[in-house]
Amino acid sequence: MAERKKSNFGKFMLLWAGELVSSIGGGLTSFGLGVYVFNQTGSAAGMALITLLGFLPTFVFSVPAGVLADRYDRRVLMMIGDGFSALGIIYILICMMQGDCAIWQIGVGVFISSTFQALLEPAYLATVTDLLTKEEFSRANGLVSIAGNSRYLISPLIAGLLLSFSDVKLLMIIDICTFFLTVASTFVVKKGIETKKDEEKEGFFESFKAGWNAVHGRRGVWILILVSSAITLFMGMFQILAEPMVLAFSDAKTLGITETICASGMMVSSIFLGIIGIKKNYVKTLSISLAIAGVFIFGFGIWENIVLIAMFGFGFFLMLPLPNNCLDYLVRTNIPDELQGRAWGFIGFISKIGYLIAFGASGLLSDFLGDVLKIGVGRGAALVVQGAGVLMIIIALFILRLKSVRELEK
Repeated sequence: MAERKKSNFGKFMLLWAGELVSSIGGGLTSFGLGVYVFNQTGSAAGMALITLLGFLPTFVFSVPAGVLADRYDRRVLMMIGDGFSALGIIYILICMMQGDCAIWQIGVGVFISSTFQALLEPAYLATVTDLLTKEEFSRANGLVSIAGNSRYLISPLIAGLLLSFSDVKLLMIIDICTFFLTVASTFVVKKGIETKKDEEKEGFFESFKAGWNAVHGRRGVWILILVSSAITLFMGMFQILAEPMVLAFSDAKTLGITETICASGMMVSSIFLGIIGIKKNYVKTLSISLAIAGVFIFGFGIWENIVLIAMFGFGFFLMLPLPNNCLDYLVRTNIPDELQGRAWGFIGFISKIGYLIAFGASGLLSDFLGDVLKIGVGRGAALVVQGAGVLMIIIALFILRLKSVRELEK
């Protein structure tokens, strides 16, 4: 236990910096491909399809990747995941250099890239637990939130400006270059910490079962994981439908600036969490902040006005790190350290069910509403976003009443 309490915050910061760079690069490619596909198809469903193909591998492989993170060196898995994920982006770039890139070719590329990225998340989250003390978890989660969501804050602004005089190929070249920096930072961290010895000889499926018991064995933890899945559903709807909402009456440059303004709200609250953190009342903070986020996401879809969209989007992203931080702390502190990798694999799988539904259905639903109500794809997307806001408020109020969740804070 004494060894476990030792802080390695400096090594965590190096690892975090690498993931920050990687996230910005990935956001450039994601933004550029989204605009490219929308211009080619004019459909929200087309954009959602590419996002779904990029998401499926991380959904399917998150559980086995979590088991691997508890059985092998987590830093090696991170380097493999980050480094080889560049192959998919390189494939798309080559196709575009040969002429117009077909939608199916983009789908193949993002699927390949995402398959290797699936190794990264459980290993990364478990490494955070390896490096830090319990008291540092809340601050670290704020920083992790900044890195993970820089793709919405920094990337859209850069991508929108670059697309005003170049095309998506430049964005992908920049993205490919970031992989080298990420792998290098992970390698330095790996050399600086001791590799965990293989003390247990249980089989793969025994490890699999232990991970499931870790997340399902305690009712409060299980409920919070289901809540996390609901949050990813609403976040996925926002992620997919914000672009066609804006592109329906504006251009890519305006979209990039608007997304950056919206996501800057997340930067504000994430910086606060990274410096100070949350020290008590995790369940109450989770419920209240989630409800307020629901109000903002509802307002996001009311008017076709770029100023109001930016204001409500800013408020939504301002609130979002708070429930995420509370969820992370309550779950992380109620799972044994030796089960962290496989537990986060299961948590990632279950949480991403929300994304799976959002990416598979939100584009089709918005196109359907736009056609049936004769309001166009942009306003159809707005109606779906508003519905997500209402459901988010209902879930937030439900959480506060659950005794099994409140007991996790003890």
